[in-house]
Formats: sequence, structure tokens, C-alpha cells
Amino acid sequence: MSLKAIHIVLIISSILLAFGFGAFELHRYQSGREMVDLVLGAGSSVAGLALLIYGFFFLKKTRHISYL
Repeated sequence: MSLKAIHIVLIISSILLAFGFGAFELHRYQSGREMVDLVLGAGSSVAGLALLIYGFFFLKKTRHISYL
């Protein structure tokens, strides 16, 4: 497995974790109405979006490098 493939796996898992945590915190905010849950949920969702954009540009930049 190449460094590129490992990097892609880590980016995808980070995106899933960020959006999952964001959804969890936003759901907690709906039930408890605590501001910290809203801030954490929104911040984690923004981080997931930033990771998604980073992953797109990483794939575009390393198009010529193989996955093996």
C-alpha cells in the first residue's frame, strides 16, 4: 500500500468522523439547547467540509502517482 493510498484512507476516515461528530453534537443541541453543543457541531461540520475540499485537491495534485 502506497503512502498516497494510506493518506486517502486517513482523509476519508477523518471526513466521516468529523461529519459524524458534527451530526451527534447537533442532535444533542436539539434535545438540550446548550450552546457548546451547537458550537462543537458547527465547528466539526466546517472541519469536515474543509477536509472534503482538501481531499479533492490532494487527489487532483497526485493524479500521476499510482496507488500501489
